[in-house]
Amino acid sequence: MEYKLITYAKEASAATPEEKNIAVITLNRPEVLNALNMEILKELDSVFEEIRKDDEVRAVVIMGAGRAFSSGADIAGPTGEEEIRERLDFGQKLYDKIEEFDKPVVAAIHNYCLAGGLELALACDIRIAADDARFGLVETNIGLLPAWGGVMRLPRTVGKTYAYEMILTAQRIDAQEAYRIGLVNKVVPRDELKSAAMQMAGILATKAPIPIKLAKKIMAKAFEIPMKEGNKLMIEGGMTCATSEDIIEGVSAMFEKRTPKFKGK
Repeated sequence: MEYKLITYAKEASAATPEEKNIAVITLNRPEVLNALNMEILKELDSVFEEIRKDDEVRAVVIMGAGRAFSSGADIAGPTGEEEIRERLDFGQKLYDKIEEFDKPVVAAIHNYCLAGGLELALACDIRIAADDARFGLVETNIGLLPAWGGVMRLPRTVGKTYAYEMILTAQRIDAQEAYRIGLVNKVVPRDELKSAAMQMAGILATKAPIPIKLAKKIMAKAFEIPMKEGNKLMIEGGMTCATSEDIIEGVSAMFEKRTPKFKGK
């Protein structure tokens, strides 16, 4: 499929240089700092469906073209009530899809990562920030709230204390503060951002797909269910892994001191 507002390519990583198993998605509206309108949201939805069906892809990287990761939702968007509700609903479902995606997703963030752009990053599993990154859920400045999941995901990521301050005051923070409060996993120099994200994606791509998928599903429920229910899910997941073909490959590779070739079966 051809895309107009994003670019999509499959690339190899240092961990598996012989395989193009990393899906690299780039938001490509640099003239508006990769502001998110319905068209780009729909392209993101389509590309994730394409990636879901591609068994070669083991991890995903999302980044932004030009001067920013994303400045947020395009404020030149719809003004009618039905259109606004449609965009809010579509954005929520898309970000839920990314959070629940079977394959791990890494956000590579530089410069502005604001509002809906930060909500997109929060839906990813791991966030790598350039040292010039700036973060904020700034919607209250213009009379809105972070409705694409930010009001829920930010407290789960950084805790209630920091989330309340960031959301209610529309505070912006730099990359080092984002790292300090646990919003991002790592901060790297700007010129090393993509290589750091690809390195992380490459590591993820070498892991067994079945436990990656199951661990993501269980962790997504970690703040919602009691430990007893979580234990049951972990037993079920552990049994699924222990009876898979990949466990045989994984153990064999360990004893043979080689990188395993998992098939997700």
